[in-house]
Amino acid sequence: MSNVTRVLMGFFILIGALILPTAAFAASHTVTKGESLYIISRNYGVSVDALAQANGITGTLIEVGQKLDIPESGQSYIVRSGDTLYQIGSKFGVNYQEIMSANGLESDYLYQGMDLYIPSSYGGSSEVSRGGLTTRASAWEVDLLARLITAEADAEPYVGKLAVGAVVLNRTRDANFPKSIYDVIYQYDSGTYQFEPVMNGWIERPATPDSVRAAKAALNGWDPTNGAVYFFATYVTNKWLWSRPLSGIIGTVAFTY
Repeated sequence: MSNVTRVLMGFFILIGALILPTAAFAASHTVTKGESLYIISRNYGVSVDALAQANGITGTLIEVGQKLDIPESGQSYIVRSGDTLYQIGSKFGVNYQEIMSANGLESDYLYQGMDLYIPSSYGGSSEVSRGGLTTRASAWEVDLLARLITAEADAEPYVGKLAVGAVVLNRTRDANFPKSIYDVIYQYDSGTYQFEPVMNGWIERPATPDSVRAAKAALNGWDPTNGAVYFFATYVTNKWLWSRPLSGIIGTVAFTY
């Protein structure tokens, strides 16, 4: 092999390495006591195999305090001529109603070229706890939750938006907080509101489609925080906030218990 050939081969190998796609991670998660790969994978809507592969894990053994990269869940699908929601759901192994919920669709109408988000296959029902009773959330509550998500996490990845919604719902089930979505979001304590968007008026801005999708997914039981009741930007230096047990960091937001 000539020197020129060796140089050219080395060049193409280098270029190939540079253009190889890198793994996409939606969040990072710190393992807490009692968690397993299965529990974590279910909370984030990814498969156990995908979670293990993303972190180079062989077997199922994980340790408390271990940091895991969470791969992106779900995928995108461009609607083709003749497609129906039922057919698309069957193709990906997802109930067509989950696709409707994930995309904020009010009907089964599709058009060619439409970009659909296909969620991972596991679900629940759009229900919320109110003082020990579980009832279906109203359209108004979904919109309110989605508007808070938009105001708090519009620049965050989808799983971060979902996590903010989950925190609100976790509070409705916690004895230290009010028992409804409205009362949690508008809670006023010690001279201040719990959420800044309520104080500065951003809560009144319309919800984005991604936030509507995240609100519905949270109401369906998806909780990437595994029960967290607080969230704050990672640049915040408040010692009390950082003293609380950490669930994980998603995007630029920390979630704690």
